Amino acid sequence: MLRFERIVVIGGGCYGSWYTQQLTRAIQRGALTAAEIVVVDRDPACRVAMSLADGAHAGAPVRLVVQEWAAYLSEWLAAGPEALAGHAMVPSPLMPHLCLDWLVERARGRWPTRHVRVEPMPVTPPTPWERAAPDARHYVSFATWTCPVNCIEPAKCPATREARDWSMPITIRKVAHDEPSLGGAAIFHCEHRTYGVGMIDADAIAGADRQVSAWAAHGPSRVLVGTVSHCHGALGVLAID
Repeated sequence: MLRFERIVVIGGGCYGSWYTQQLTRAIQRGALTAAEIVVVDRDPACRVAMSLADGAHAGAPVRLVVQEWAAYLSEWLAAGPEALAGHAMVPSPLMPHLCLDWLVERARGRWPTRHVRVEPMPVTPPTPWERAAPDARHYVSFATWTCPVNCIEPAKCPATREARDWSMPITIRKVAHDEPSLGGAAIFHCEHRTYGVGMIDADAIAGADRQVSAWAAHGPSRVLVGTVSHCHGALGVLAID
């Protein structure tokens, strides 16, 4: 049985409501325990709000927080890695790169007189599909096909019906290691934990803030930040001068 203190689901709409439903089923069937499941959405009438009103999450400690995602993460993750042991975030496939945005916010607060920004990738990621966005974020995938949202990225790929011989965390860490302009990497791996739900450990996100602080304490630093599953990812370079 998996045990968590707090599971934070990003969004209470199409994706978030499905994840919350799956977490509820996992609890009802004895595969998961959690002190609380917090769904964050700025819409008080989102799908999760309606399902809560209908009693769809009986036996699961689900509650809705009506707040912007970035604002909630700013408060939650500021507690630090020790306080966040046993906490996890369930990201949405279509959310902004919230982990990178949070690290940028923390760096700007720590060093208000330094130039903190997101820079484009210094090299093109070696993945079959990749796109650079106008805001300097970069999106990557090992899939050249459309994957279902509930794929758990098993050892045998459901699309190719062959062994999945790739892993984005390994690939992106190698990119950071081989690129001399990068001083380090903060890679957040969204791992599928139960009933098709992927999670990122919250203490890993908070711990990365400490590592960035150490890397940039005495001079300019470039850190590759990635939020990735085995197959897909969002990347960006946190630059601190």
